Amino acid sequence: MSELKDFSTADLHDFHDRCARDFEAFRARGLKLDMTRGKPSAAQLDLSNALLRLPENIDYHLSDGSDARNYGGSLQGLAEARALFREMLGAPVEQIIVGNNASLALMHDCIVYALLKGVPGSDAPWSEAAKASFICPVPGYDRHFAICEEYAIEMIPVEMTGQGPDMDEVERLAALPEVKAMWCVPKYSNPSGDTYSDETVARLAAMKTGAPDFRLFWDNAYALHNLTEPRREILNILELCEGAGNPDRALVFGSTSKITFGGGGLALFAASPANVAWLVASMSKRTIGADKLNQLRHVRYLKDAAGLDRLMARHRAVIVPKFEAVYAAFDKRLKGTGAATWTRPEGGYFIDVNVIDGCARRVVELAKQAGVALVPAGATFPYGKDPRDRNIRIAPTCPELTDLKPASEGISLAILLGVSEKLLAERNGDIAVNSE
Repeated sequence: MSELKDFSTADLHDFHDRCARDFEAFRARGLKLDMTRGKPSAAQLDLSNALLRLPENIDYHLSDGSDARNYGGSLQGLAEARALFREMLGAPVEQIIVGNNASLALMHDCIVYALLKGVPGSDAPWSEAAKASFICPVPGYDRHFAICEEYAIEMIPVEMTGQGPDMDEVERLAALPEVKAMWCVPKYSNPSGDTYSDETVARLAAMKTGAPDFRLFWDNAYALHNLTEPRREILNILELCEGAGNPDRALVFGSTSKITFGGGGLALFAASPANVAWLVASMSKRTIGADKLNQLRHVRYLKDAAGLDRLMARHRAVIVPKFEAVYAAFDKRLKGTGAATWTRPEGGYFIDVNVIDGCARRVVELAKQAGVALVPAGATFPYGKDPRDRNIRIAPTCPELTDLKPASEGISLAILLGVSEKLLAERNGDIAVNSE
């Protein structure tokens, strides 16, 4: 099939009309499916139901003999819980904090504490600077951007390259004194699926920064979430920062939200001793401690790094067929049309789709009409504004496979209809083409 842009106007009209008929027939099926967020499915959550039975009976004592039901203990979390995740985080237990279920809450709190108090190495709180800016690789995670927008932190987008962000641009921006930090999802990035190359990680650790208290917000949310074998690995950012003379640069975050329960997992943090002491001191005013019983049940269920890997292999068996269902629909309907390109990630939770410029909002609108709710177009960019209006995030994990197959067909039809509308409108000048 020739690409749509190469069709004659008459052929493009015929193609659009066929798409409109197919779309209307699909819409008449009355599908209703929410694919706005990358959530685990019920089948994935069921994999960890044994957690609900732990700790069993009255066995609620920790390895040191203390009672997990009561106050007390380290604000860094149980020593046995920190040991469980040291391989995943790439840090010794002394440099790990285990908290309650949302790593996003830890990221939020680190930013608020930095604004109010500064971080180790700060001359003053970030809020007292004339301007505080974050480097934001795009497309990226909308909830990262929402925190910055909430606190009026300027966001500067930098394009992803397939090996991570454009490092020449990152290094140029990081040299500016007002640039205080950078968001990073270094492994199976949300939503592009990029894994940062060794060169990218090394340059981030060693680059010169204009702000002496510059921080990498290193959200390694998908550290264990591979879809292919062998699992991709990234360099240890904490070790590289230490070796480059920037030991306090990286704040590493993770969670078990997509490993055990999204509503009842553990949030994870690793950093230099100075950063850990800073966060513990800041946390001490807002909490007596995290949920020790939940940490204990995770330790007893997962046991060790090998236990984590075994559980993630079971997740992969549930997830991979869903990604394949989306690829199959896209290959069938979209391949060779030039209407869209899409990723086949090695891990993570998303398929990243780029349609032709100026079409993403229309495609998302059409998908909604077809009964498939997608994240709003532009959400993967700061301030919700995709300058090319082309990026769409697909989240295949939560729906049942039997629902995902028709949903993928509906998304494909929405793409073809939206793109053919756009191409015809461009050829016809001010004559709009619309299926409604």
